[in-house]
Amino acid sequence: MVKVGFVQMNPELLSLDKNYSKAEKLIKEAKKLGARLVVLPELFDTGYNFETREDVFEVAQPIPDGETTSFLMDVARNLELYIVAGTAEKDGENLYNSAVVVGPSGYLGKYRKIHLFYREKYFFEPGDLGFKVFDLGFLRVGVMICFDWFFPESARTLALKGADVIAHPANLVMPYAPRAMPIRALENRVYTITADRVGEERGLRFIGKSLIASPRAEVLAMASETEEEVGVVDIDLSIARNKRLNELNDIFKDRRPDYYFT
Repeated sequence: MVKVGFVQMNPELLSLDKNYSKAEKLIKEAKKLGARLVVLPELFDTGYNFETREDVFEVAQPIPDGETTSFLMDVARNLELYIVAGTAEKDGENLYNSAVVVGPSGYLGKYRKIHLFYREKYFFEPGDLGFKVFDLGFLRVGVMICFDWFFPESARTLALKGADVIAHPANLVMPYAPRAMPIRALENRVYTITADRVGEERGLRFIGKSLIASPRAEVLAMASETEEEVGVVDIDLSIARNKRLNELNDIFKDRRPDYYFT
């Protein structure tokens, strides 16, 4: 059994230091509850509802050499845990909606959001690194960001690559993901951790309801629609690593990919 958790927070738009402080406080709460892996929301450090690309460029940070990754590495080292956190990445003149993975030993890698939602297309380039799974030693975590959930191929790809847990930083505005993520967990027999945000930014309201779902489609923890909070639960990795439904059915061995595409 391993304890994993989410942080649900209300970032302040374009205010890195305030968001670092808020995130650190909430990560410490999750650590006190025993979490070894903590997932933060999409763009936890910058906020979301930008007006111009220049807004984003001003606060976006390179990965791993920027301020946000350094902050996360310091927290992970001091608290001896692993963190997956959504952030705005600057790479030369390009901007990406990314997620950073860090642990007690430092930087482990990054993911760039593949499926951009709505006005994100004005600011960010589509992700170009593919879906990645990171081996933390005690579990394998795959990463997708927010709107990626809408495409079943995202979670399936991560599961086929060996993920036990899918970390899902999000800034949800549509109501569907809290209902859908237990199904993503069920159909891939993985745990999912959706870390959403709350609050309102320039008229855009975020729905909260961060959640952890089991390979049996159970909702193990769900946050409120309005409050900053953490959720931490025990997960049984042996369930995620057993893809058998019964003595005759294995959800991966029974796949028939030759018939799935036309």
